[in-house]
This record gives sequence, C-alpha cells and structure tokens, in this order.
Amino acid sequence: MKLQKSTHKTRLLEWFKTHNSITSLEAFRELGNTRLAATIFTLIDDGKAIEKETVAAPTRYNTNAYVTKYTLKQ
Repeated sequence: MKLQKSTHKTRLLEWFKTHNSITSLEAFRELGNTRLAATIFTLIDDGKAIEKETVAAPTRYNTNAYVTKYTLKQ
C-alpha cells in the first residue's frame, strides 16, 4: 500500500471537506501554506470549481483590511 504524499493541494482539499472556506491567514496558520493563491490556481487548473470573495477583516488599528476568501463549489 502506497501512501499519498501530503502536498499543499492535498492538504487544502482535505481542509475543504470539513470547512466551508479559507483565507490566506488560515492557510498559513492551519496548513503551513504561504502561497494560497498559487495553490488555488493549481486546483482551478485541475478542474476544481473555486469561488473567491473579497471580505473585510478588522485590524488591530481599528480599520479594515480586505482579504480574499476561497470556497470550493461542490
């Protein structure tokens, strides 16, 4: 039995099985992925339907930063 190598793609697909969406900060903290957009591009290139949405995220300076939230469409 051959084990599948854990890659950014496989970890992200596993994430989507239990979570609705992901941001770059979540990808960094939870998956160790510092290049989420590149991984998303690869998945889209592989035929996965991924939606992106810009959302406001509060900062420690009482302003909003705008980040992209990715969702895998079933």
